[in-house]
Amino acid sequence: MSTRIDLSRISLMDALDLAALIELEAVKRYTEFAETLGTRGGGDAGSVFQSMVVNENKHCEEIAARRLALFGDTPPRVTIDDIFDVEAPSSGDVRWNMSALKAYQLALYSEQKAFAFYDEALDHVDQPEVRTLFEELRDEESEHVRMLVDIIAKLPPSAEFELEDEDYDPNRPVRDSFEA
Repeated sequence: MSTRIDLSRISLMDALDLAALIELEAVKRYTEFAETLGTRGGGDAGSVFQSMVVNENKHCEEIAARRLALFGDTPPRVTIDDIFDVEAPSSGDVRWNMSALKAYQLALYSEQKAFAFYDEALDHVDQPEVRTLFEELRDEESEHVRMLVDIIAKLPPSAEFELEDEDYDPNRPVRDSFEA
């Protein structure tokens, strides 16, 4: 598992904090990718990652609102250091020339990771209210997987094309030094 938390002893408050942090970690990573790549209009990898920021942030806010309604301002005991890449894509998975298709596939893989996390976590959870929460979260991740599969299926063939380096000239000789 990609958490240091003993899931057999987790409280509902801690489970909600954990779930919010999982979404927050994904928001931060997708934001990093979107800012690194930038966008060149709709339909590029940067735009895909920006749309994932919006989706993950919405889910994070929903979980945080639920936590606030149940537990008020009680300080969290779970921190971002207690998780690692539960749903967030790996930092090394993005490339400057990545196609929109590859970006969607990366997002799909990340949603599948989140589904697997909650599904596996259920084997370790004893408390009924935490079990119910993790089942809900697993089912939501399953819906996200289906959504991305549908999006990928509808992508035009041009979504497969990776960007080319406009400065690259295969006919320009390679220089051995940087002297003028």
